[in-house]
Amino acid sequence: MEFCPKCKSIMIYQGKKAVCRKCGYEKEVEEYEEVIVSSKNREDVPVIEGENIKTLPTIEVVCPACGNREAYWWLRQLRAADESEVRFFRCTKCGKTWREYD
Repeated sequence: MEFCPKCKSIMIYQGKKAVCRKCGYEKEVEEYEEVIVSSKNREDVPVIEGENIKTLPTIEVVCPACGNREAYWWLRQLRAADESEVRFFRCTKCGKTWREYD
């Protein structure tokens, strides 16, 4: 994460440039800097894989795929910081992952 030297706002990466969303200041990104690109597709579902899934809390909820009544759950911030988090579930039986809609 990088901050704008002019207005101190967070800069975002666009191609090989870091651009301030507030004042428009641009800076070339050097080769050694790690660039993380975020997806704006709201249909993307964060994936949690491997054995770490078994450390997540469980909740009683009905799986839409198999009808099992227990699932792991976790929260992810997908939108702006001033919006609520999204709760995701993964069935403990069939592994189906879905999200809770408000």
